[in-house]
Amino acid sequence: MSTPSTPTQSVQVFGRKKTATACAFAKQGRGLIKVNGQPIENIEPKCLRYKVFEPVLILGQDKFLNLDIRIRVKGGGTTAQIYAIRAAIAKSIVAYHAKYVDESSKNELRNTLLSYDRTLLVSDPRRCEPKKYGGRSARARFQKSYR
Repeated sequence: MSTPSTPTQSVQVFGRKKTATACAFAKQGRGLIKVNGQPIENIEPKCLRYKVFEPVLILGQDKFLNLDIRIRVKGGGTTAQIYAIRAAIAKSIVAYHAKYVDESSKNELRNTLLSYDRTLLVSDPRRCEPKKYGGRSARARFQKSYR
């Protein structure tokens, strides 16, 4: 017989950018943030590493001390994946506070993130436009010749 255990407090959210999708699983823990099994400090390219840290830096490290976030990211290019990861981190902290902490702290976090950058919580609807016939790309047409 198994002993009854208390259910872990966890939330699962998605962050998207173009075709990149990051699935974040946030649960009670000791402040670890891992991306595809690697610590968040190992993210490449180095110049975009601060983009991933933005939600942590804006809200303060103390909000993440009792929270473990594990992120799986697929699809897209490296930049799109990084933007998807930062959206997933921001959404996960807001969702966790909405579900397990109080509503006022959730609203405070949400307003702080929205005032900094709206794309942290609201996904960007822009996608690549498909190619059409009669040209070499979505908008450009083949050159017209009269002789």
